Amino acid sequence: MGTTDKQNALDYINKMFPTEASLSGVEPLMQKIHSEIRRVDTEILAAVRQQSNSGSKAREDLAAATHAVQELIYKIREIKSKAEQSETMVQEICRDIKKLDFAKKHITTTITALHRLTMLVSAVEQLQVMASKRQYKEAAAQLEAVNQLCSHFEAYKDIPKITELREKFKSIKQILKSHVSSDFSSLGTGKDIEETNLLQQLSDACLVVDALEPSVREELVKNFCSRELTSYQQIFEGAELAKLDKTERRYAWIKRRLRTNEEIWKIFPSSWHVPYLLCIQFCKLTRTQLEEILHNLKEKPDVGTLLLALQRTLEFEEELAEKFGGGSLNRESGNDIGEDNVGNNTQTISDIRKKYEKKLAAHDGTENEEKDRKDLSVHGAGFNFHGIISSCFEPYLTVYVELEEKTLMEHLEKLVQEETWDIEEGTQTNILSSSMQVFLIIRRSLKRCSALTKKQTLFNLFKVFQKILKAYATKLFARLPKVGTGIVAAATGMDGQIKTSDRDERIICYIVNTAEYCQNTSGELAENVSKIVDAQYADKIDMSEVQDEFSAVITKALVTLVHGIENKFDAEMVAMTRLPWGTLESVGDQSDYVNGINTILASSIPVLGRLLNPLYFQFFLDKLASSLGPRFYLNIFKCKHISETGAQQMLLDTQAIKTILLDIPSLGKQTSTAAGYSKFVSREMSKAEALLKVILSPLDSVADTYCALLPEGTPSEFQRILDLKGLKRADQQSILDDYNKRKSGAYQPSMNTVAPAVSSPSAAPVIAANPPAIIPLKEELVARAAALGKGAATTGFRRILALTESTNKDRKDGSFRKLFIG
Repeated sequence: MGTTDKQNALDYINKMFPTEASLSGVEPLMQKIHSEIRRVDTEILAAVRQQSNSGSKAREDLAAATHAVQELIYKIREIKSKAEQSETMVQEICRDIKKLDFAKKHITTTITALHRLTMLVSAVEQLQVMASKRQYKEAAAQLEAVNQLCSHFEAYKDIPKITELREKFKSIKQILKSHVSSDFSSLGTGKDIEETNLLQQLSDACLVVDALEPSVREELVKNFCSRELTSYQQIFEGAELAKLDKTERRYAWIKRRLRTNEEIWKIFPSSWHVPYLLCIQFCKLTRTQLEEILHNLKEKPDVGTLLLALQRTLEFEEELAEKFGGGSLNRESGNDIGEDNVGNNTQTISDIRKKYEKKLAAHDGTENEEKDRKDLSVHGAGFNFHGIISSCFEPYLTVYVELEEKTLMEHLEKLVQEETWDIEEGTQTNILSSSMQVFLIIRRSLKRCSALTKKQTLFNLFKVFQKILKAYATKLFARLPKVGTGIVAAATGMDGQIKTSDRDERIICYIVNTAEYCQNTSGELAENVSKIVDAQYADKIDMSEVQDEFSAVITKALVTLVHGIENKFDAEMVAMTRLPWGTLESVGDQSDYVNGINTILASSIPVLGRLLNPLYFQFFLDKLASSLGPRFYLNIFKCKHISETGAQQMLLDTQAIKTILLDIPSLGKQTSTAAGYSKFVSREMSKAEALLKVILSPLDSVADTYCALLPEGTPSEFQRILDLKGLKRADQQSILDDYNKRKSGAYQPSMNTVAPAVSSPSAAPVIAANPPAIIPLKEELVARAAALGKGAATTGFRRILALTESTNKDRKDGSFRKLFIG
């Protein structure tokens, strides 16, 4: 191989492997070269075969190429060997360098430790001198330095020299603590307070306290507060000032103390919050003393004195809350952080509040010393001054509740006595003024009490409100006219007779409206109380019993209104029975007693419709229809004899009464429920129509007609119908036997004989299926009672529903009688 070729090969190798690191690619390259060699050999062999004339030359060229390749491989291996040797040499050099680095690090650490040890020894000696000379300002800075130096020797605690220095430092801190405590003991005693150098020395001592453990500061502040309150405790435990009426002087004492010593106490760092912590201890001590005073009272405390003491306590607590944070505005906005702590407290407000609510919820004065220590250590953490003292009055406020109850009862009696039971014309509410006055005095009482307490006392006062409202409901009930005679009075079994005048009817309407107003307003009152009362009592605030009382008044008033209207019909019902129904010759206009009924309703209904709520007016109408319908039915039996002409005239009168009743909603200008009411009236009056149609039927079909139209009839009633038809008793037996057979099921009547021959065009068609009942269906009563809403359909309506369960079993006026039993 020529020199040039060798040079080219070397250049190529250097180009491919310029560094030692690139030698890792030698093996892949060699594999690639071998592959290329085999390919070239193949091509050469093919070329040799093709060039037989120059075969020898080709073999020489091939041998030369093969030799060049072998030299290349040798050079590459030699380079790889040199690279491995270089790598080994580098590793040996690095190993020695690492050893030197470790040695340097250890030497540096040792030198630093020795230097710090020297500094620590010197600092401890200097601190010892400063402590002995009471050089507090210098000692505070030196304490910080020694603390930092000691922190570097935490890992060397087991070394005797370090242990010795730590013990010496600990003893020096004890000396400083003792000196500081001794110097502060003179503060507040009146000795040397005016000396500026003493105050400066105590101010420097505070720096030393801050440099010591936090417990030193807590203990110092606690001892200082205790010394400050020693004179207070002695003064107000004496016989002269240990009285409830001297409570205000307690708060004047601490405010005067804070004001007098404000300049002197500036020696304390603001972060110590000494006035704040002093007030906390003062509040707890005051609470303990007031509890003892209240407990030792031989008789009930004077209400005026008790409330004055409580009021002054609440005002003092509010002042503290505003001064140190947690005042009314802050509590409403959810911010209980004190003014001095803005920006310093890293806790969230909600977390702080939760912590202190748990800690101070009861304020029972039984906190142990450890808890007190924690209270004193944190300022601006939402400490709840509200209730810290005043809550001790809570168990003794029963006299206040008793006084409120007595006052409210007196006001109620006066309001009822002065009530005119009348409403001025043009008034929109139609509510008695006494009811609004009752709630006004209740709200004033609630406002007074909630300003004092929102706990057990407020809950007890709420019970008083319930008593007052129940008493007012009783007064309304007592003002209702007494139940009169007539079918309703007979049904209820109540004696006495009353004829309600137009004024009585208006008063009843006013009572209904007033009871509804009281029912609704009492519910609103309960909601308001539940919002302001303590959470533990909120679920117990309930006015349902009171609302039931007013519901009963509403029900009773409406029933009484029906009684009064019904009694006005007495003369007309008597006039009906006295008419000569058996001798009438022709059917004419409606009878005079019908006109009388129309006159009565035309006089009363417009007034009632104007004064009553539409729902209550509807209820009144239903009851009136259920009263007049059965009464008219029974009144037919009181007549002596009814001829066919008389029955036709009476059927005409029945239709007229039905029309009068159907016109009542429009007469009262309340037509919103006219459709349902019309169906109700039709059902109530249809029984009287059915009875008259039975009387009109021929004798041979009277039994069939009676069984079809009045299937719930009795033999005695059927016999009375035969009497009304003028049939003698001797001639009645066969018809009665025929009726009894039909009732027992032994005889099936023909449907063709059911309808009687009625010539009057005014007669209603015969109803041969399911006759209407006297009492409305239970479902309809439920719907109407529910429609009354607002809690009105409670006690009274439940009674009505319960009493109408047996509607289909009773007959005559039995169901109607039960309807008004109450």
